[in-house]
Amino acid sequence: MEKQSDAEGQPAGIRINKYLAQAGLCSRRKADEYVSNGLVTINGEVIKQPGTLVLPGDEVTLRGRKVEQKEPPVYLLLNKPKNTICTASDPQGRMTVLDIVSKKIRERVFPVGRLDRDTTGLLVLTNDGSLAERLAHPRHQVKKVYHVVLDKPVSETHLRAIKNGLTLEDGPAQVDSVAYVEGKETNEVGIELHIGRNRIVRRIFEHLGYRVVRLDRVYYGGLTKKDLPRGRFRHLTDQEVIMLKHFS
Repeated sequence: MEKQSDAEGQPAGIRINKYLAQAGLCSRRKADEYVSNGLVTINGEVIKQPGTLVLPGDEVTLRGRKVEQKEPPVYLLLNKPKNTICTASDPQGRMTVLDIVSKKIRERVFPVGRLDRDTTGLLVLTNDGSLAERLAHPRHQVKKVYHVVLDKPVSETHLRAIKNGLTLEDGPAQVDSVAYVEGKETNEVGIELHIGRNRIVRRIFEHLGYRVVRLDRVYYGGLTKKDLPRGRFRHLTDQEVIMLKHFS
């Protein structure tokens, strides 16, 4: 059995190795091995040709178990605007980050971690649960950089205290670097850190008596806001996805 093309001579499905890979069961190369070893059936018939195409409505099994096709993985980068929340829905009717992307993509995605309602900047959304879980786990130490605007000038003494590491109510808050934003007033600070605890940047400055007026995440795991206006999103490139997976 080898279904290769439709009446017009064009492929009418996808190759079996790609079908199995998209289901998250194996790589394409491994799928070819499964086919060669007679472990794959289409509509109850064992297939032996790696080039066999799966057509819409076909039932595929691997080692006797039905293969459930997953949605293709989607990776988005959003420049989150203010007054949006990082949940699937909101009982109060407030705008969510999913409201921004849902009209333009059909796949269901979810945010990797959270930015609070008033925080703007970079947010990754995906339907790749394993990648999202790994990126959000503290042990992978994904680098994040924030542009912080405070209600008053930040003293050099407090900058040094932040660099040396503060102790908050839930433990040490170690940052990688912190400095005044070049060309700005001394109430604007850039802070780089790997920790991702709830409202960590705001709590660092509140601990020292400052109020955060604006908080913007400008860098996340190698991704920047270049050519991405506030409130807009784009698909990550293959190279960017590989880079994010490197953290795991």
